[in-house]
Amino acid sequence: MNVQYLRKSLKIAWLTYYRENREWIARLGVWVDCTGQRRPSSGFILGTLSTLEPQLTSLLPLIVDLSNDPDRIILALGLNFNPDDELDELDDDAPKMLPSRTLASETPLDLPETKPASKVPAVRLSSKIDEACTGVGERD
Repeated sequence: MNVQYLRKSLKIAWLTYYRENREWIARLGVWVDCTGQRRPSSGFILGTLSTLEPQLTSLLPLIVDLSNDPDRIILALGLNFNPDDELDELDDDAPKMLPSRTLASETPLDLPETKPASKVPAVRLSSKIDEACTGVGERD
């Protein structure tokens, strides 16, 4: 098993889920401050990911045998970050569309409505993270 791939996969799954459910998760009383990062509690993240990522479910018994501290598990999985900050950073890197404009003398075009940058589809999230991949093989 490739640990870096698992970490990246879990991060994508968590951020995609968080983006889709941000409105209600932000209002839950599950937020904690862990090593200077404001994020949902470890139990909430692990519970969510155990339903989203079948690979994690098979690994959790081993992981818990090694450490039963949920905060340490989240740290080890690379998930100790504020999801709002992470999504804002990814959205800042996404290409922005300029608003269309028409002159008073022109007839407005019937163009499809575009989504604001904060509603970037989840597909972009995984492709953005994948583009940062540095590879796994050793180079001489």
